[in-house]
Amino acid sequence: MKALQGSNAGWRALALLVLIVALLPVVAGSSYVMRIAALVWIMGLAAVGLHILMGMAGQISLGHAGFFGIGAYASAVLPARYGVPVVVAAAGGIVLAGLIAYLVGKPILRLKGHYLAIATLGFSLLIGLVITSEVALTGGPDGMDVKRLGIAGFALESPSTWYWISAALMIAGVAVAMVLRDSPTGRALRAILDSEVAAASMGVDVARRKLQAFVIASVYAAVAGSTLALMNGFITPDLAGFMTSVEFVAMVVIGGAATPFGALVGAALLTLLPQLLASFHDYQDIAVGLIIMLSMIFLRQGIVPTLGQLLRRASK
Repeated sequence: MKALQGSNAGWRALALLVLIVALLPVVAGSSYVMRIAALVWIMGLAAVGLHILMGMAGQISLGHAGFFGIGAYASAVLPARYGVPVVVAAAGGIVLAGLIAYLVGKPILRLKGHYLAIATLGFSLLIGLVITSEVALTGGPDGMDVKRLGIAGFALESPSTWYWISAALMIAGVAVAMVLRDSPTGRALRAILDSEVAAASMGVDVARRKLQAFVIASVYAAVAGSTLALMNGFITPDLAGFMTSVEFVAMVVIGGAATPFGALVGAALLTLLPQLLASFHDYQDIAVGLIIMLSMIFLRQGIVPTLGQLLRRASK
């Protein structure tokens, strides 16, 4: 019964999220707000994918930005260098990210703790190095233009269009994560999170389930990276950089790794803070770092789980 109530609460939260997405353009429909909101949805989608790996399977990864960059650069390189249609290129990048995650994940996921974190970090650094060094293909450190996605000869460029596209992808991503959590795979992943030894003793194929979570997380990241590239029309190697991976992990941890809504809240916070602190540019990094530090000290389970506990206590 408790699990059912938690599931119902999650779907109510998703309904509230859909309402927010629908009302935001009415309340503040400027192009600037639409663009920033679309960026929040895109980063939130990537963070929700990392929530599946960290919050469900309990596996830390500092390589999430590598798959983010694969999705972005596939959407840029294939149309620009080989004439591949944009939609096909984006889909190809997502499939490629999943395939690489499968091949890389098999040996990497045998590691645990900080060894796993360092191994995934090495993968992300390798992707960033390839992107930076292959100047003829990727544009190198200077980045490259991305061919616009078009429908019936019209390029999709307006912030409002990408607001709705990114919002739809984000909502779908959250819904899939919720369904996955309540599925046999999700229950197996949560058993691994509690104890790998206990999960294995109950018949859970630990290695297989962890690999599934890793591949799913990589697909989320590739979808988000592709969407960001097509929205911006320009990309740089920073998308696959170390700091981007750190930001993704921070989003999940600050918002709350136990729920996809925590990952989304963390993504919103870390995406909006630089915009809100733009007038204090010289102190922006200090302020963001201080907020992250205070969140970790006083909200150890993350913003969303902590607020949920407080609301439950207040309702008793």
